Amino acid sequence: VTGASFFVFSGALKSSSGYLAKSSIVEDGVMVQITAENMDSLRQALREMKDFTITCGKVDAEDPQEQVHIQWVEDDKNFSKG
Repeated sequence: VTGASFFVFSGALKSSSGYLAKSSIVEDGVMVQITAENMDSLRQALREMKDFTITCGKVDAEDPQEQVHIQWVEDDKNFSKG
Protein backbone atom coordinates (compact mmCIF):
# COMPACT_ATOMS: atom_id res chain seq x y z
CA VAL A 1 0.00 0.00 0.00
CA THR A 2 1.37 3.39 -1.00
CA GLY A 3 0.08 6.70 0.30
CA ALA A 4 0.38 9.68 -2.01
CA SER A 5 -0.30 13.41 -1.95
CA PHE A 6 -1.52 13.34 -5.54
CA PHE A 7 -2.15 11.05 -8.50
CA VAL A 8 -1.50 11.73 -12.17
CA PHE A 9 -3.29 9.58 -14.74
CA SER A 10 -1.88 9.68 -18.26
CA GLY A 11 -3.79 8.12 -21.15
CA ALA A 12 -0.78 8.17 -23.49
CA LEU A 13 0.39 4.56 -23.03
CA LYS A 14 0.36 2.78 -26.40
CA SER A 15 -1.16 -0.70 -26.66
CA SER A 16 1.95 -1.77 -28.57
CA SER A 17 4.17 -1.01 -25.53
CA GLY A 18 3.59 -4.49 -24.10
CA TYR A 19 2.22 -3.11 -20.83
CA LEU A 20 -1.29 -3.17 -19.41
CA ALA A 21 -0.40 -0.04 -17.41
CA LYS A 22 2.67 1.42 -15.70
CA SER A 23 2.92 3.18 -12.37
CA SER A 24 5.77 5.13 -10.84
CA ILE A 25 6.40 7.32 -7.82
CA VAL A 26 6.88 10.99 -8.71
CA GLU A 27 8.06 13.18 -5.80
CA ASP A 28 5.33 12.58 -3.17
CA GLY A 29 2.71 11.36 -5.65
CA VAL A 30 2.02 8.52 -8.05
CA MET A 31 1.84 8.62 -11.84
CA VAL A 32 -0.17 5.92 -13.61
CA GLN A 33 0.20 5.52 -17.38
CA ILE A 34 -2.75 3.77 -19.03
CA THR A 35 -4.10 3.28 -22.54
CA ALA A 36 -6.60 5.71 -24.05
CA GLU A 37 -9.30 3.02 -23.78
CA ASN A 38 -8.61 2.58 -20.08
CA MET A 39 -8.65 6.36 -19.61
CA ASP A 40 -12.16 6.50 -21.07
CA SER A 41 -13.27 3.78 -18.62
CA LEU A 42 -11.59 5.60 -15.72
CA ARG A 43 -13.31 8.89 -16.59
CA GLN A 44 -16.68 7.15 -16.73
CA ALA A 45 -16.09 5.46 -13.35
CA LEU A 46 -15.12 8.80 -11.77
CA ARG A 47 -18.23 10.51 -13.17
CA GLU A 48 -20.42 7.74 -11.76
CA MET A 49 -18.43 7.61 -8.48
CA LYS A 50 -17.72 3.91 -8.91
CA ASP A 51 -14.65 1.98 -7.74
CA PHE A 52 -12.06 1.26 -10.45
CA THR A 53 -9.01 -1.03 -10.60
CA ILE A 54 -6.03 -0.63 -12.91
CA THR A 55 -3.79 -3.67 -13.31
CA CYS A 56 -0.17 -2.71 -13.99
CA GLY A 57 2.58 -4.78 -15.54
CA LYS A 58 3.46 -6.56 -18.75
CA VAL A 59 0.68 -7.96 -20.91
CA ASP A 60 2.23 -11.45 -20.94
CA ALA A 61 3.07 -11.59 -17.19
CA GLU A 62 1.69 -14.60 -15.34
CA ASP A 63 0.81 -12.61 -12.21
CA PRO A 64 -0.02 -8.90 -12.16
CA GLN A 65 2.88 -6.95 -10.68
CA GLU A 66 0.70 -4.36 -8.97
CA GLN A 67 -2.76 -2.85 -8.98
CA VAL A 68 -4.04 0.67 -8.48
CA HIS A 69 -7.44 0.70 -6.74
CA ILE A 70 -9.60 3.80 -6.83
CA GLN A 71 -12.13 3.34 -4.08
CA TRP A 72 -14.92 5.64 -2.99
CA VAL A 73 -15.47 5.72 0.78
CA GLU A 74 -17.90 7.33 3.17
CA ASP A 75 -17.22 11.00 3.86
CA ASP A 76 -15.70 11.27 7.35
CA LYS A 77 -16.35 14.84 8.48
CA ASN A 78 -14.33 14.36 11.70
CA PHE A 79 -11.07 13.65 9.86
CA SER A 80 -8.38 16.31 10.60
CA LYS A 81 -10.98 18.42 12.36
CA GLY A 82 -9.55 21.56 13.88
